[in-house]
Amino acid sequence: MRGNSFGKLFSITSFGESHGVALGVVIDGVPPGLEFSLEDLQKALDRRAPGQSKGTTARKEADKAEVLSGVFENKTMGTPIAVIVRNTNQRSKDYEKLKSDYRPGHADETYIQKYGVRDHRGGGRSSGRETLSRVIGGYFASLFIPDIKVKAYISKMGPFVYDEDVLDNIDKDLGRYNFGHPEKDQEIEDYLVGLKRDGDSVGGQISINIENCPAGLGEPAFDKLKADLGKALLSIGACVSFSFGLGEEMANRKGSEVSTDRANFGGIEGGISNGTLITLKATFKPTSTVGDKAKAGRHDPCILPRAVPVVEAMIQVVLADHYLRQKAYS
Repeated sequence: MRGNSFGKLFSITSFGESHGVALGVVIDGVPPGLEFSLEDLQKALDRRAPGQSKGTTARKEADKAEVLSGVFENKTMGTPIAVIVRNTNQRSKDYEKLKSDYRPGHADETYIQKYGVRDHRGGGRSSGRETLSRVIGGYFASLFIPDIKVKAYISKMGPFVYDEDVLDNIDKDLGRYNFGHPEKDQEIEDYLVGLKRDGDSVGGQISINIENCPAGLGEPAFDKLKADLGKALLSIGACVSFSFGLGEEMANRKGSEVSTDRANFGGIEGGISNGTLITLKATFKPTSTVGDKAKAGRHDPCILPRAVPVVEAMIQVVLADHYLRQKAYS
């Protein structure tokens, strides 16, 4: 009823607030007997952790994962897996200015309209910090779809643009900022530090390539693969649009231009994966906290660098769910 769960045969349920005791996730549907590595889970969390690069939030958190259930002797048990991450560096006083000052584009006012009460400290439940639960879910999803490679990267951030539709090497190191051209790291740092100094922010676009996805994932009506991928990405707080294949460019093309090459459909036809490369794009808005409030608090001037592992995780969750659903047919 409350929209805290995602998925059917493989599902995640996240809980917690940005400045509460902890955030966490309950993961159900993980097959038994899979090798689990706390070190690898921690590496996944470290990719989205705050305070790693200049020009991002100054909040520093170890984001140390604690596995409460569902794993024994480094193997999954087939039972619900619960993982928490304790909050250790809240500094809630930094958010006092936001107690009665609603930010357009954020959930500040709509939360009050819906529930009549809200936790203004860091955004509470609507904070981007909730996404660490999704990263944990993505790690467990990856355990039983290891052959599928999901690579997300920033293709547009302010003046920085990666023009190619497909990353030139899906295994390439994307540098500190997850941009398609990692040699631009220093320029990006200077740009983000400047935005932070000015109390401003910027949005952009994340592109995603999915290799080795088997054909047949997705249902032909309401649970199309494209629909679930769209919901997964749009459920990330700052994401404002989603497309696959040619996306919005379809509006500028004739059928004779589009229908001669199935690559134009981004690996999904009729809502079902066709076994070829899947290409997706997601657009993210600028961070809502700007001006003096941004200078006083600890906010990202651009959410994209830390959103990349979250995007990958949500896609892994969708693919894992549909993988199990497809196996049920065989």
